[in-house]
Amino acid sequence: MTLEGTEASLTALYLPNTPMLSEGTETPLLAKGREELLDYLAGERRTFDLPLDPRGTPFQLAVWHALAEIPYGQTVTYGALAGRLGRPKAGRAVGQANHRNPLPIFLPCHRVVGTKGALTGYAGGLELKAWLLRLEGIV
Repeated sequence: MTLEGTEASLTALYLPNTPMLSEGTETPLLAKGREELLDYLAGERRTFDLPLDPRGTPFQLAVWHALAEIPYGQTVTYGALAGRLGRPKAGRAVGQANHRNPLPIFLPCHRVVGTKGALTGYAGGLELKAWLLRLEGIV
């Protein structure tokens, strides 16, 4: 996994097998992001205290903001998340926004599941999604 950001905020997290745009110098913020991510993956952290600046369309940003509101250890369906956004028929669009989430894990799209809890699409692969959900005690 690789983090990308500016001096002020994190802008991307590249999961394994995801093409990276660039490699740069580690800043204090990137070091803090790495530390918090490793703590989360070790089961020692449930929330993040980092400035995030994902770039996307207004709809994508609304979806990503809603992802940040899903509590640790809980899931929501694509349709329910669309409903929370006031767009109950936009479940597929929510899925597409999740697919383009530049900060997975920090904006926990792995907590969004299909109908009846089915594991569906994840940029890092379904095996990683299942692992993250097990880490949080969901699966």
